[in-house]
Amino acid sequence: MISLRKTLAPKIFAPKIFAIAALAGLVASCATAHRLDAANDVHALLVSIRDNDVAAFDAHVDRPALKREIQAKIEEKAAKRYGALAALAPGLAEFAGDTLVQPSVFKLVAQQYGYSEQTKIPGAVAIAGALKPLPDGRVCAVKKKDGPCTLIFTKEDGVWKLTGFEGDMKDLKLKL
Repeated sequence: MISLRKTLAPKIFAPKIFAIAALAGLVASCATAHRLDAANDVHALLVSIRDNDVAAFDAHVDRPALKREIQAKIEEKAAKRYGALAALAPGLAEFAGDTLVQPSVFKLVAQQYGYSEQTKIPGAVAIAGALKPLPDGRVCAVKKKDGPCTLIFTKEDGVWKLTGFEGDMKDLKLKL
């Protein structure tokens, strides 16, 4: 009886183990392909920021979505800090949203990730390593492997676009 169990067990369990391993590999490769797809557009965005190329920047940024998010954060901070004077915040927030969604402003954010004008922008594979898939299908860029999301990207019309900024608002500065 013992020898029969030893000879049948590998034949019965091996296919199940193989199927589970194959399924896990498939799920992992889909997540990797998803991040790699996004990484190509993130690379193009980084190049547009480095080169101050407004047209390429606009092709990889959902300006209205990003502007809305920045405006909401400014209004929220103003309400906490200034109370009743926050009634002035919407106009200021709209101006700031228009002004802050520019390649020159995000150049400072890119520098926080270690990119400068002298830094060679890494390829898509390296960038994919800094992207984290989100449950809703978006991806986000993180500064450290298990760190919080800073930049959120959403696939729109076949292009991964910057749609959210979860970083510190202090990082969004105008260079005058």
